[in-house]
Amino acid sequence: MTTSITPRETCWKNPVHFLAFGCGSGLAPKAPGTFGTIAAVFFYLLLQGLSLWAYLGVLVVASVVGFWLCGRTAKDLGVHDHPAIVWDEFCGFWITMIAAPTGWQWILLGFVLFRLFDIWKPWPISWLDKKVHGGVGIMVDDLVAGIFAFACLHITNLLFFHG
Repeated sequence: MTTSITPRETCWKNPVHFLAFGCGSGLAPKAPGTFGTIAAVFFYLLLQGLSLWAYLGVLVVASVVGFWLCGRTAKDLGVHDHPAIVWDEFCGFWITMIAAPTGWQWILLGFVLFRLFDIWKPWPISWLDKKVHGGVGIMVDDLVAGIFAFACLHITNLLFFHG
């Protein structure tokens, strides 16, 4: 079912769509995933002071809610994974930054690693992207990209700063 509703029309009227569109960051005409991740950095700056358990709690809630937000918004738009839906980038980036070292250079490295895995989509990310549908499908490839980026970020820290 295709609808004539556009993200720009609905973003500011529907709070579900507003969140799914990354507070409007997914409306960028070019590279909405990158702009969504940039917006996620600003929210990360607010979250990074939380204890690890509180941070993980926020991340779990954001991800579970994200399955519904992304699925609902995709259904409303009549498109499986509209590029403007970037809540998955928020959660993927936040996974990347779990227990990350402090400092802007780590945020930048986390951003680059997450975008790399999200765009490149090595296996199993590419398989998940093609085979899993609905809100879970929209989210899961970015969550796994976040796990890959998380691993690379922490391995980099161990090899170069604690080795």
